[in-house]
Amino acid sequence: MFLIIIDALLMLVSLYLIFIWVPPAAILGETSRIVYLHVPLAWVSTLAFIVAGLTSIQYIRKKTIVYIHFARGSVHIGFFFSIVTVITGSLWAKVMWGSYWNWDPRETSITLLLLVYIAYFSLHQIVRTNPKGAILESVYLVIAFVASPFLIFVVPRLYPSLHPDPVINTQGAILLDTEMRLVLIISVVAFTLFYAIVLKLLLKVYTLEYLCTEDIS
Repeated sequence: MFLIIIDALLMLVSLYLIFIWVPPAAILGETSRIVYLHVPLAWVSTLAFIVAGLTSIQYIRKKTIVYIHFARGSVHIGFFFSIVTVITGSLWAKVMWGSYWNWDPRETSITLLLLVYIAYFSLHQIVRTNPKGAILESVYLVIAFVASPFLIFVVPRLYPSLHPDPVINTQGAILLDTEMRLVLIISVVAFTLFYAIVLKLLLKVYTLEYLCTEDIS
């Protein structure tokens, strides 16, 4: 409960800083406020998929059920955050480029990434009653974990892109002053803590489901 209250306060502070306190970035104007949401969402998506991959490796090594619960919960959160990342990115693209979708390299790579994890959800439904289903899921998530950095970091840089370089890159198209960096950091912390809270809740749900299933069997 304490973490939920802290995160709720951080979220409120972030929203105030984003939409009222911080000045708009040069050139981008008011559309720069989307960046303070888009970047943390993208960060949490990446973090969630990394956690899913690492905990899947642990499940393969130790066969401890909590690790597959970690992986499943993290994938669901990462997928949801990826969808919201695409939505915020599309809103920014509409304002800046005149179209919600342009098949920019980054847009194409995120589409491929989403397809990878949509396939995982399909796999989960197919093997969920199989005694070896958790191992199959884990192996798939490890493969996805290896492929994800290529889709997130490599593919978008192989071709010319309209998308700005990462805001933390001083050579990028969006340069942030101290106030803007502060707002971005607070927003990233708030969304990361939100991820941790939701993952913890999902772990409790999955554990209860598992215990109920064990009791029935």
